[in-house]
Amino acid sequence: MPRTPAVRDSRRHQWEKNRVRRPRSERAGRGATEHDTGLECSDLVFHAEYDNTDASEELAEVFGVPVGTPLLKRSYRTRRAAESAPFSLITSYLRRDLIAANPDLLDPAGEPWPGGTQHQLHTVGIEVDRVEERVTARPPTPAEARELELPAGAPVLVLCKTSYDIHDRVVEVSLVTLPGDRTELLFTTHLERW
Repeated sequence: MPRTPAVRDSRRHQWEKNRVRRPRSERAGRGATEHDTGLECSDLVFHAEYDNTDASEELAEVFGVPVGTPLLKRSYRTRRAAESAPFSLITSYLRRDLIAANPDLLDPAGEPWPGGTQHQLHTVGIEVDRVEERVTARPPTPAEARELELPAGAPVLVLCKTSYDIHDRVVEVSLVTLPGDRTELLFTTHLERW
């Protein structure tokens, strides 16, 4: 059986933001993975793990906080039920001080969260203003090759996603490792009219 392809379109962030204030029933019906793959929620197996960690020097610099600032580290793996490899390996970081007002955001039992991270942030009064994504390609580590079940010679795409709020604060950093044999990145740039 061929592996299910995924198309990660840059317009997905506006699609996610448009859903933030929609009813839970609407947000729960279709998430980002369904959006990227065309699959239904019932076709997917979702796994999330949460850990408390402190900001490393690199993360502290990105977030603009002191080294050691408490962070919530979230690891996500979503796969098609008929397949054993996940679509990606995602590690997301949130500042604990920004999300502590909603204890539900600290509990992985709420995953998959209807409306995703933008809705989670909305529950504590944070509106995402922009998302920056940087993509590089490289050979996979042996562990990545095993977990993603990559064919020999297939690269990984490494996407670093940084979300900023309307006050220009970094509110989330995600590191996404995507299998190069089944992922297409689509960038759509709307230009302002004269």
